[in-house]
Amino acid sequence: MKYINNTKTLLCGAFLLAVGVSTLTSCKDWLEKEKEAIVSSDEAFKNYRNFQGYIEEIYSLVPDKEKINYCTSWNFGDDAVHNPEGYAHMDHQVDLGNYRNWETNTQCWLNGDRSSLWRNSWYCIRKCNQGIENIKSLIGSDEERDMLLGQMYFFRAWWHFELMCYFGGLPYIDRTFEATDIPELPRLSFQECAEKCAADFQHAADLLPIDWDETLTGQYTAGKNDLRINKVMALCYLGKCYLWAGSPLMKEFEKTKTGGVAELLGASSNGKTYDYDTEYCTKAADVLGKVLEMVGREQIKNYSLAQYQYINIYDHERDPNAESCYSDIFYTYQQNWLMPGSTEAIFRGLSPDGNTSNWNCTKIFGPKVDGLVAHDNIIHHPTANLIDQYGMANGQPIYLVRNGVYVLNPESGWDPEHPYKNRDPRFYHDIVFDGFHYVLSTEGLNANQKKLEYCELYTKGPMRSVEKASSTGYFIQKLVPHQCNEGDKWYDAWGGGAPLHTYLPYMRLADIYLMYAEALAATTGAKSKSSTCSLTAVGAINALRDRVNSFDYPMEHVQANLMDTKEHFIDEVRRERAVELAFEGFRWCDLQRWLLLTEPPYTVKYSHEFERVEKADWYTKNDPKDARVANFHKEELITRVLDSKHYWFPLPDKETYLYGEYKQNPGW
Repeated sequence: MKYINNTKTLLCGAFLLAVGVSTLTSCKDWLEKEKEAIVSSDEAFKNYRNFQGYIEEIYSLVPDKEKINYCTSWNFGDDAVHNPEGYAHMDHQVDLGNYRNWETNTQCWLNGDRSSLWRNSWYCIRKCNQGIENIKSLIGSDEERDMLLGQMYFFRAWWHFELMCYFGGLPYIDRTFEATDIPELPRLSFQECAEKCAADFQHAADLLPIDWDETLTGQYTAGKNDLRINKVMALCYLGKCYLWAGSPLMKEFEKTKTGGVAELLGASSNGKTYDYDTEYCTKAADVLGKVLEMVGREQIKNYSLAQYQYINIYDHERDPNAESCYSDIFYTYQQNWLMPGSTEAIFRGLSPDGNTSNWNCTKIFGPKVDGLVAHDNIIHHPTANLIDQYGMANGQPIYLVRNGVYVLNPESGWDPEHPYKNRDPRFYHDIVFDGFHYVLSTEGLNANQKKLEYCELYTKGPMRSVEKASSTGYFIQKLVPHQCNEGDKWYDAWGGGAPLHTYLPYMRLADIYLMYAEALAATTGAKSKSSTCSLTAVGAINALRDRVNSFDYPMEHVQANLMDTKEHFIDEVRRERAVELAFEGFRWCDLQRWLLLTEPPYTVKYSHEFERVEKADWYTKNDPKDARVANFHKEELITRVLDSKHYWFPLPDKETYLYGEYKQNPGW
């Protein structure tokens, strides 16, 4: 056992299993367990009920990014920043280029204290392989066999794929090994590994139903199958796997076969950012298009874009006639801890919650000035970079990317004296800005807290303290509503009988539209379609804007000047992705695979600075988006000094000592 370390579940030959419940432990610890504590494979795999119980543990080990520790971080791109008390968190360590910190940072979902992508992946991959190899032991129907196998093929691919996004290509583990075996498997390139994932995702899609409730096997758990792996999930991840494999970074990796990018980037990677692998992107468009066509024809009843209907957009006060709600994708309130996701979430792990959200999520997004939001002084808030991604309601971006530089778009109509007027409606849903009515009920607040009822986020304002408020001029309320403060007491749900449950989905339907549009943009252009779908690339983006139009603030389609070249349309698709998926943890992977992670302006995080013109009482009577300001400009906060090695996280050194072919990522 001397070769075993954190990849113990990759190499360990001991059979670690309790039906439906087992623990992550070392091989040595497991081998020392009492004999009667061991559940035999004959019991685990003998019938559908026991076999499904074996698989259930895999669902429970999908990390909940928002609840890894008491105060977590998952946005590693240019979109978020912590205040000083949160500098130990992984997002700030990424800003410093200290990627090695992931191994010991318990507040990072890559290796958190409650759940760890790294540890859980190898363990679950082994479980999948062991289950697949024991399917012959099952006494059951062909349908039961197919549904069990489909889940295991999906999860084997999913855990590999999630690791690949951060660490690059890996050995693809598709069988179990005995304790005496030392599987000296070479690291594959990303594309080689993606091919293995794709085969498993396709196999899963072939075996699984669209809806478990419509199968005989699914009747065992009828009405409780929403989170179970199905054909749609497998196809969506198959499409994502192909798109990632076709992205500029992965295409360049395949050219070099080194796993590194230093020699291919030279002085800059920016010139390669539009260079996709068209074969993979075509495959991605066809698979994702198949899903969207089924959605459009209502062949899939479980998934649709959540509605964007609010009586008051700032307070997320939903229209009582709305059948679904955009905010419900990320949190539910007064719904008996209903799992967030609405009609849009495609893949989620488990989140039984209770009051866990209240302790882990609800207190890390708002101002801590005078204790307005309780608990320590850690705040996870948006950069001005993210704010500038939100364009105008007329469909125009505020800035265009031209030769790797942001330039003001003359067609946008954006006015620096009215910087928040006529913006994309998603801005008003997601972002807390100057003059925002933050505390709706001041009853019970002290005098200092009452003064903070309306946000004062202008330069040197009371809510611009770097230590206890916002260094950028903004807070975010997309994932947790602003009512989670000492006045409105939403986060006191456990005491008031009004439970608040937060969860961040790994994949949702809007992302399928975005990936479909990107795959076509990279190959055949804005007005093209896949072979499987009647929707054009630009039509997919417009579908997301149309659902925003259900609110009183109209949102126009993609404009002609943004489709005049392939590159310009790719830029617009990428901007749409930044806005729609803001703060959901995708930005780092996107900048990485687009070969933009090390390139300015994406390496600079900045704030917005401005002076108020309106008097304080103006904001109590008017819409804050209409306020006039002066001297609006941006200032640099952090410049990230990143080089080619930062395109991948380092593997644990002790892992790479296992055998010669298991190589460390270059530069580490």
